[in-house]
Amino acid sequence: MEVYQVGGAVRDHLLGREIKDRDWVVVGATGEDLSNRGYKKVGADFPVFLHPDTAEEYALARTERKSGPGYKGFETTSSLDVTLEQDLARRDLTINAMAMRPDGAIVDPYGGQADLKRGVLRHVTGAFVEDPVRVLRTARFASRFDFLIASETLILMREIADSGELSSLIPERVWSELRGALNENHPARFLEELRNCGANREVFPEIDRLFGVPQTEKYHPEIDTGEHILLALKQAARRNADETIRFSVLVHDLGKGTTPAEILPSHHGHEERGVALIDEFCKRLRVPREHRDLAILVSRFHSKVHRAEELKPATMVKLLQDIDALRRRERFDAFLQACTIDATGRLGLQDRDYSQAERLRRALTIVQGVDSAKLVEQGFEGEALASALFDARVEALTLSGN
Repeated sequence: MEVYQVGGAVRDHLLGREIKDRDWVVVGATGEDLSNRGYKKVGADFPVFLHPDTAEEYALARTERKSGPGYKGFETTSSLDVTLEQDLARRDLTINAMAMRPDGAIVDPYGGQADLKRGVLRHVTGAFVEDPVRVLRTARFASRFDFLIASETLILMREIADSGELSSLIPERVWSELRGALNENHPARFLEELRNCGANREVFPEIDRLFGVPQTEKYHPEIDTGEHILLALKQAARRNADETIRFSVLVHDLGKGTTPAEILPSHHGHEERGVALIDEFCKRLRVPREHRDLAILVSRFHSKVHRAEELKPATMVKLLQDIDALRRRERFDAFLQACTIDATGRLGLQDRDYSQAERLRRALTIVQGVDSAKLVEQGFEGEALASALFDARVEALTLSGN
């Protein structure tokens, strides 16, 4: 029995990156052999075992054969005759198809080390096309490492996109890949590569629709809405924004993709049109509620925030109430970060001050200083109390000169 460390752990070891998960492959053994050594079987579709001490995953070397549509349509074979090279051959990219012996020696039958040095993502074999999720995975690795995708691999990604196989992906897997890409250092690369191979129109049609739609950008009119989204995602990564903010930035302009042609280049009403599209997007991909809620707020109110310097006190108070800023301060801060990224995610404006956010923060502080208890003491209650509190907040904001 021979045991090798495989996959991402080997890749990250060679790159000098932190290793988060270690996977192992066992050659020349049976499931019974591992069970007798105290390993616990957990794999339902193929033989995977947990180490009795470390709980790390150990899989018997196996081969795969396409037997049906989708990424689950495979038959696996595991036997004493399956070699390490055969097991590595079923993997997606050469940089993920390496193994490490116990003495640290690297087993690299498909040129993974050379591709790591070149910064290239390349498929291992033509079997790459049999698993549609590999399109998303390859794009996600591009967003992680900022590597180039080999031209021959991009051709296979286009083949998968044209085959219709992407429609077989379950929503949770699509969201998992998108979520992973959003958290990488180059999230825009994910969408760029999916567009390059034609997968965007199948997986994220609402986003794909934004490319070619005029942005009415007074500084750079040649930048369309889709390109603005890419710039904004780059800005979100530059500012180290968290995952929920990055998702909001990704979808905040979906409404522009459905702007009636007759009113272009205006996008009047795109904010509210975007709300329905975001809701449907989140339902389809099972996106977490906190992501959905923040994204809807950003879509609905980002244009108003951009005009914050022009807002009258009453409009300002209503905006703060509509976004529930008084009760949800943390979400309010995330909301303003998303609006800031939208405003500065444009050519030449990445370092521009966004005074609108500061004005809203000052306004919130002033509004929070209004004592509702005094109004209660004066006999206000119910709707009358809400109205009096609103008026008192407007007055405080007016007197502040903010």
